[in-house]
Amino acid sequence: VRLLGINTPEKNEQGFNEASSFLKKYEGKEVILISTNEDKDKYGRLLRYVFYNNNLVNEEILSSGLAHFYSYTNDEYTEELRQAEEQARLKDLGIWEKSNNICAKCILLKELNEKDPGEFIILLNSCSFSCNLNNWFIKDDASNKRKLNFSLSSFETIKLDYAGRVWNDAGDTLYLRDSFGKLVIFY
Repeated sequence: VRLLGINTPEKNEQGFNEASSFLKKYEGKEVILISTNEDKDKYGRLLRYVFYNNNLVNEEILSSGLAHFYSYTNDEYTEELRQAEEQARLKDLGIWEKSNNICAKCILLKELNEKDPGEFIILLNSCSFSCNLNNWFIKDDASNKRKLNFSLSSFETIKLDYAGRVWNDAGDTLYLRDSFGKLVIFY
């Protein structure tokens, strides 16, 4: 079963172990599975809302900051799930924990062109010192991830071109994370 409305970190990403441990506490328990018009994903997994003791597990994992909201369609639980993510984000919980790297406040998203063809991102170092972005990474809502290996001098910009379709033209999310997986930019 894949939980509807959420996306947890992938293996080897910050928060993966915590999200896995969170869900393991429901193994062997009697749960209620609620389906929508989305029955299965491309891997054949059942797409469901999961309830345990009248609590929506999908919402609980979002409230804990162990996943981000991810949905293709709106249904009766959509707003509830969005609110749960927003609360976790405001509290800097789990995957929403902000970077304490000195450069986290310096690096700004100057421009994002998500329209294909010609997708690109422009980052700006707004500080008066150089920032090392080695092992930082940019990710979208799905699993598209780009590792960064460069430094930006004071007030320097860099344009990162994307050859393929990464950014969803109908709306997507950009996450910039430091080398420890802590959040720098959420856009």
